[in-house]
Amino acid sequence: MGLIWSLIVGAIIGAIAGAITNRGAAMGWISNIVAGLIGAWIGQGLLGTWGPSLAGMALIPSIIGAIILVLIVSLAVGRTSKK
Repeated sequence: MGLIWSLIVGAIIGAIAGAITNRGAAMGWISNIVAGLIGAWIGQGLLGTWGPSLAGMALIPSIIGAIILVLIVSLAVGRTSKK
């Protein structure tokens, strides 16, 4: 049951990051889950585990990490598609 909660929270974090960066329309649910889970790992690694926590993920650092990830990936994809 813990894995399901992690996937749900990861999807929500990824969707929030996509909405904040205005790049969420191009992302599907799988991308949102991946962005949320990897973003949580990045955010908690850089910022720690402060703030409210859900499914073992500190929400505020996780959202910040997911925003960073979405911006980096969108910049990388944007540069490669223009060539």
